Amino acid sequence: MSVARVSSRAQIGLTAPRVEVEVHLGGGLPTFTIVGMSPGAAKESKERVRAALASCNFEHPAGRITVSLSPADLPKDGGRYDLPIALGILLASGQGGLSEKKLGDTEFYGELGLTGEIKPVRGMLLAAAHAAREGRPILVPEANVREARLAAPARVYGATNLLHVCDGGIDTVEVAAPVAALPSTAPDLADVRGQAVAKRALIVAAAGGHSLLMVGPPGTGKSMLAQRLPGLLPPLDGAEALDVAAIASVSSRGFEPREYGQRPFRAPHHTASAGAIIGGGPHARPGEVSLAHRGVLFLDELPEFNRSVLESLREPLESGVVAISRAAMRIQYPARFQLVAAMNPCPCGYLGDSSGRCRCAPPVVSRYRARISGPLLDRIDLRVTVAALLNEDLLGEAETLAPQTPAAAQRVREARARQMARAGKLNADLTGAETQEHCKPDRVGRRLIAQARAKITLSARGVHRVMRMARTIADLEGSETITTAHLAEALQLRRALE
Repeated sequence: MSVARVSSRAQIGLTAPRVEVEVHLGGGLPTFTIVGMSPGAAKESKERVRAALASCNFEHPAGRITVSLSPADLPKDGGRYDLPIALGILLASGQGGLSEKKLGDTEFYGELGLTGEIKPVRGMLLAAAHAAREGRPILVPEANVREARLAAPARVYGATNLLHVCDGGIDTVEVAAPVAALPSTAPDLADVRGQAVAKRALIVAAAGGHSLLMVGPPGTGKSMLAQRLPGLLPPLDGAEALDVAAIASVSSRGFEPREYGQRPFRAPHHTASAGAIIGGGPHARPGEVSLAHRGVLFLDELPEFNRSVLESLREPLESGVVAISRAAMRIQYPARFQLVAAMNPCPCGYLGDSSGRCRCAPPVVSRYRARISGPLLDRIDLRVTVAALLNEDLLGEAETLAPQTPAAAQRVREARARQMARAGKLNADLTGAETQEHCKPDRVGRRLIAQARAKITLSARGVHRVMRMARTIADLEGSETITTAHLAEALQLRRALE
């Protein structure tokens, strides 16, 4: 035949629209043209396909070769179309023993090496998920099979070479074994000596999905505490695990199948740009806020981050999504993460230390703390002081180091179950109306909040956040009502930097 069609899919954000690769062989002077793809990517793909066909002892058809990737207005880039283009040329020229019946409705992906090997490409989990919804089998590079099988375990095939596809046929190509998850190696809370208040705040944050800021001098365990939050969170369910894996699969790093089902923990350096945190670049890749979806985003040395980076966190903290706009596309990524931040109390880090070594003047301290804007600070639920360790905490007996995380994680799971049964969401995600319905304090509690507003800076948003934290504390204790003690603790866990 002179015209052949092979199916594949593009990758745009977290969608994978179908792409039809059409190949036409015609007479005339020898030319090889690819349309529907960016010129640079088309030029590179032509050379890879030409070399791969020659290396596999296939004949490069004489005359005009025209390849169309339809729909033409869909952005397409990268090497994922090399394999379907090569198969289309072979099918149209009657080579390789290929036929429309043999290819069937299978979708093909893979970048071709110059010797015909099929190299891995990004976003195969998304492609497999979309193909599975339409009941279509998918053939991917062997290195991508385990990733793709997470979304479509029964209809994923893998190949290592162009000849492998042509000679073996689709049904004989190897199917990967199930993915084995890595054993949990979450660090334990017991590794952090002392810091009872900070540990309590961490458990409250885990139970209600609240954001947390820890303020304290260097070496008090702030980073260690943050690293232990994922171990307190319940395991991801199937849909959540696929969401996390799909975002990772389209990132610049790619997805590691053995990390499937694990809560992400992202800790970008304070020199990271807004594009790295929020997402962007020429291909609108997801940023740290999306890579931390369903997990933890830890920002150490919070005031050292660029002001524009910190301000860009305000929208995803409220909405749980982030939108990246480009001239030809607008992509939305989920970004429902738990923010955990840490900072020193002053530039030198030792304000209030008993040694008296801090020499930071009050204006210097004020300017340092002012790097965090009031609107952002107001969106952080818990703000606790992590004080320097006492000798008895640091040098305590070894028997006090019994594991603490398993028991705390069980309490967190029970508290979250109460929240889901009551409102269908975590306390941190409650709307204003839902907060009034489920977190309403009694008359004594309202008086306590009024007194707190008179003494500390507490906005209307801050009042709602205190009420939600009090509801979480009550859930941890199994209480149906919010008592004055719950509200008092919630207010106390928001006092740092006041």
